[in-house]
Amino acid sequence: MRLTSTALVLIFAAALAGCNDALESAAYDTPRVSNKVAQPLPARLIAEIQKKGMERNSPIMIRIFKEEGKLEVWKAKTNNRFDKVVEYDICAWSGRLGPKVKEGDRQAPEGFYPLTPYHLNPNSKYFLAINTGYPNQFDRANGRSGSHLMIHGACSSSGCYSMTDAQMLEIYAFARDAFKGGQQAVQLQAFPFRMTAENMARHRHSPHYDFWKTLKVGYDHFEVTKRPPEVNVCEKKYVFNQTAPAGSSFDPQGACPAISTPPALSVALNGYNEAYDTAYSKALKKYDGKIWYDPTEAERKALVADLRKSRSHDLAFAPTGSALKAGKLLDIDDVIPAPETAANGTAAVNQMATNPNGDPQTAQPQTATSTGAVAAPATTAVPVPQPNPLAPAPQTAEAAPAASPKKPFWKLW
Repeated sequence: MRLTSTALVLIFAAALAGCNDALESAAYDTPRVSNKVAQPLPARLIAEIQKKGMERNSPIMIRIFKEEGKLEVWKAKTNNRFDKVVEYDICAWSGRLGPKVKEGDRQAPEGFYPLTPYHLNPNSKYFLAINTGYPNQFDRANGRSGSHLMIHGACSSSGCYSMTDAQMLEIYAFARDAFKGGQQAVQLQAFPFRMTAENMARHRHSPHYDFWKTLKVGYDHFEVTKRPPEVNVCEKKYVFNQTAPAGSSFDPQGACPAISTPPALSVALNGYNEAYDTAYSKALKKYDGKIWYDPTEAERKALVADLRKSRSHDLAFAPTGSALKAGKLLDIDDVIPAPETAANGTAAVNQMATNPNGDPQTAQPQTATSTGAVAAPATTAVPVPQPNPLAPAPQTAEAAPAASPKKPFWKLW
């Protein structure tokens, strides 16, 4: 009996260590199919594909939104623009809003990741899995580490995006069919939330805000073009749809070459940004004096406690609830002390501004610029209430090899 109990504990501990296919019994709503790897898309999705003027094996793109808990599959139409085919509720994702920084931090990745046939795992013990490709060139250039970060079944996450097995059967089929049609890399776009003007204003006090603004550029390019942006990295930053002179290349840690945006794209983005600036200014007034509390994973799990109890026999089953429902707006005056108060309450302030790992995290009041971005005035830093525990810290990484820019076959810019 003791040996059996010990084995169960070891299995559970392996699951917590990361999404590394260590859990034999992980399963949630597993479909009864004869061959999960070759299972065709269901009739309802084939009908949707045909209705939207798409080929069954045309390219796809995947978008993830943490806060909303959604995974979207987009597919190319005959005009090479993409349209959304289906949207799934993510069963479980761990950590809080913000990027993955290091191995074991339980954070799910945020960023742009190219998925190749190599990333498909038909033998996953989490039913089926697709490796996210973390860390990518951006992550490595910024000293971020981690491995075995997946989109998989079983509804259990330790840094992954976990779906139900039935959902994973369809997502896997979408990728498999696209690769059969000739697509060399499926773009995964993982965002903290839909990067609308209102959401950006609501999250403007987050310590991750500057990073999210870089992701928003790629988000905007897709919103304007409905084509996955061409992604490169230089100076440790993402760059999207940029043209470089012949003979030059993008070095993730080196200086960016002389890059330019295609004229047609620039015109389209100008109109988009004008509308965004107007909406952002309006949102700033709505959230004036407010700060968004980003809920912990435990607080999200509490929302679905009854669902978890119904499967208490399954150690692997660990759904998480909505970050939107668990989070809340707070009055900024209630959580950020006035300067004279802070001087007399150093211990309390430090406790509020320190994450569970002991890393101090602060944010400054910010105001909108004419481009809709947010700039921090030169004032004393103030603490964010219970911030995401893993704000990125400056790190040094060895130079990653420069990647030769490859133009996707569907790219027309």
